[in-house]
Amino acid sequence: MSSRRGMISMDQASKIADNPSAVSLRSAEDDGKLAAISVKHQHNRDDEEFDASTRPPFSLGQIRAAIPKLCWERSIVRSFSYVGRDVTIVVALACVTAYLDSWFLWPFYWIAQGTMFWAIFVLGHDCGHGSFSNSKRLNNLVGHIMHSFILVPYHGWRISHRTHHANHGHVENDESWYPMTEAVFKTLNFWAKCGRLKFPTTLFAYPVYLWTRSPGKDGSHFNPSSDLFDQSEWSEVTMSTACWLAMGAILTAAVSQFGFLWMLKLYFVPYIINVMWLDAVTYLHHHGYDKKIPWYRGKEWNYLRGGLSTVDRDYGFFNKIHHDIGTHVVHHLFPQIPHYHLCEATAAVKSLLGNFYREPEKSGPIPLHLIPVIMKSFSEDHFVADEGDIVFYQKDPKQCNCR
Repeated sequence: MSSRRGMISMDQASKIADNPSAVSLRSAEDDGKLAAISVKHQHNRDDEEFDASTRPPFSLGQIRAAIPKLCWERSIVRSFSYVGRDVTIVVALACVTAYLDSWFLWPFYWIAQGTMFWAIFVLGHDCGHGSFSNSKRLNNLVGHIMHSFILVPYHGWRISHRTHHANHGHVENDESWYPMTEAVFKTLNFWAKCGRLKFPTTLFAYPVYLWTRSPGKDGSHFNPSSDLFDQSEWSEVTMSTACWLAMGAILTAAVSQFGFLWMLKLYFVPYIINVMWLDAVTYLHHHGYDKKIPWYRGKEWNYLRGGLSTVDRDYGFFNKIHHDIGTHVVHHLFPQIPHYHLCEATAAVKSLLGNFYREPEKSGPIPLHLIPVIMKSFSEDHFVADEGDIVFYQKDPKQCNCR
């Protein structure tokens, strides 16, 4: 990926995160070191003076070795059971609510169906990481079906998301929800600042991001000639854009057949709820922790430190509906672990990570505690310094006049 300046290559990222031969295997001596580190971190877990930007005293290989072998196994049967569950619920919700056609039920349908659309996105996301099955062709087939249904260009997004994982925590090279520098922030007009910083406007950003990316970067997830992609990926991106257009044609035909109001109620409002879930969840996994999260440049960045800058979240009742997407730290370090093994893998490494693991605040059935978290972050996390190899979000002294 020489065309993407300064970024770690995808082959390198794959070797770092997914290839057992690329990291050291645990020996008896390592076991002793792991135990010592675990004890030390456990004692320091509540240490308020802990500096998250320090270099961790453990390696990526040691983290990998602490994860049970079972967690790396992918089951086609189990993966398809989640597809079957989600598709069945989506169809049942649509059929029952359309049949009853009660304005009392429609708002409940929109929330429930939008939530299920987001669950479907997560399954397509697993396909993009190769954690759905051991077959690349099957992963791409299922991923195209799941993502096209909710208007996501599968390969276009898969490739940019892969870039995000390979460069997470890097100020310039990260791809999604990366921080703007102060210089870029100052160039934004009134509406651009509102779109990035105002609640709930920012929760509708995903479709815009697909078309234009984020401030400071150019390109489109639909254009195979975009800076997002290498020339070798041209056919894949074109295929996904064609699938997206096909879904657009299906929706257009449905609107013509059943009327815009019906399709608004059945599909488009749930789609918007899905977008709100997507933006909120992905934002919260990289922002809004009580202690500032470090971002890196230059020699201070590496794959491990970038992964440890992510945040796990508890979504209460929605954890299982959303396929445990809140277990984000281990997922970022090892994206080929299937979602149904992430909780076990996280439990296995928490004591090793110690203070480098940000324990999520526990939620009740409904994660209402995250609303003030995201609002506070929007009001305080505006930009990072133009220079410096370890930087933290700063607040705009003007606090964005759109508030």
